[in-house]
Amino acid sequence: MATLNVGNLGEYLREQRRNAQLSLRQLADAAGVSNPYLSQIERGLRKPSAEVLQQVAKALRISAETLYVQAGILDAERDRDEVETRAVILADPTLTGQQKQVLLQIYESFRKENGPGIAAAEDALSGTDPRADAGPVRLDDGPRATDAGKDAGAPDTENPQEPRQSAG
Repeated sequence: MATLNVGNLGEYLREQRRNAQLSLRQLADAAGVSNPYLSQIERGLRKPSAEVLQQVAKALRISAETLYVQAGILDAERDRDEVETRAVILADPTLTGQQKQVLLQIYESFRKENGPGIAAAEDALSGTDPRADAGPVRLDDGPRATDAGKDAGAPDTENPQEPRQSAG
């Protein structure tokens, strides 16, 4: 296990608490920890357990994994991209708390769908993964030259990854 970096954790917790517009007392009550204990964590004087971090994360409505990385419990290199993405979503002042949670849920569902190998998924998209048989990825939904004679209102039931055959 990595060494705990409680100074950065405390600063991060304070920032998240302020972003949530909670007082130290309100957060302590919501997390079920004492006010002095939470204050000591924020000042870098205490090393909270994973359980306490989970309670605080739940009260702040942020990912417990984010706090685990900040505390050095999880490998920051492995999870850095995920944590940064979550942090950007959570720090966006133009989103409501509910909107942030929905975005995080969608993000997590995509990560689960792609499985543990995010790099493998990226390789598949770029065409460098020999196991990828999905063909090229089309990023725009604009009209294609092959769609010119087609009825614009008719659904496209053909597989876009297979060559189209002429009817004649």
